[in-house]
Amino acid sequence: MNWPSVFDKATDLVPNRVGTMMFLAGLLLLTLPALAQDPNFHVYLCLGQSNMEGNARFEPQDTVGVDPRFQVLEAVDCPDLGRTKGNWYTAIPPLCRCKTGLTPADYFGRTLLTYLPPTTRVGVIDVAVGGCKIELFDKDVYQSYLTTAPGWMLGMVKAYDGNPYARLVEMGKRAQRDGVIKGILLHQGESNPNDSLWTKKVKKVYDNLLADLGLPPNSVPLLAGETVNADQGGICAGMNRIIATLPQTVPTAHVISSAGCTDSADNLHFDAAGYRKLGKRYAYQMLTLLGYTVKAED
Repeated sequence: MNWPSVFDKATDLVPNRVGTMMFLAGLLLLTLPALAQDPNFHVYLCLGQSNMEGNARFEPQDTVGVDPRFQVLEAVDCPDLGRTKGNWYTAIPPLCRCKTGLTPADYFGRTLLTYLPPTTRVGVIDVAVGGCKIELFDKDVYQSYLTTAPGWMLGMVKAYDGNPYARLVEMGKRAQRDGVIKGILLHQGESNPNDSLWTKKVKKVYDNLLADLGLPPNSVPLLAGETVNADQGGICAGMNRIIATLPQTVPTAHVISSAGCTDSADNLHFDAAGYRKLGKRYAYQMLTLLGYTVKAED
């Protein structure tokens, strides 16, 4: 930028000295990054289908003693919870929409804070839709996908003004005013069984997210959880063979094991204990990537 010419034009436009200084200060502020961004506020994007949405009812132990350093950026308006879209709140469940349940994100954030310095905060943004294919988060095909989606899913999609991906990007940009995006948590796959193209579809969503949020390619880790494991009788456990290959397509991807994570009677969703264990495993992986030596509980 040719600063002298800008200054000259500014003095021509604003005749008094005080006005000139204020005008120039405004110009300078427009060229500087947002100074309010806190590098010690670590933000994580969470997306997927029902197991990221939270299928199990949270229990009393899940709603007490939540460290206020663990925050959720509300992605929808929840008047009954006293929350409005685009604002931060202590991450007391539900973390997805107004009446969803416990998710891996709950104990992901809590576990991180047991290791991170007391000056560090953790924030999560959870945008998930039960039963959806990964195509719902593909900004190029989601509209055609929705023409074939079941009616019961459309109400959940409507909560995000018909475009969950756009809402995730909107909230991600909002979060970047306050903190730094450190990773992406994914739990999806039950609705894409035996889809050999799933890893490529996930890569497209991942690449689009980074580009739309102004982040360099492959700059943040992608943590992908397994579906309910075969050791629990998971009816979609076969999908884990495909999920296991994700790091071959997305070099920053890490697969989070679901082995031993208990589930509900439908053998499709984790129960509350299973979500707690899985969420901790997401956290242990992230802590390792952050350079911490952790001793996993299981």
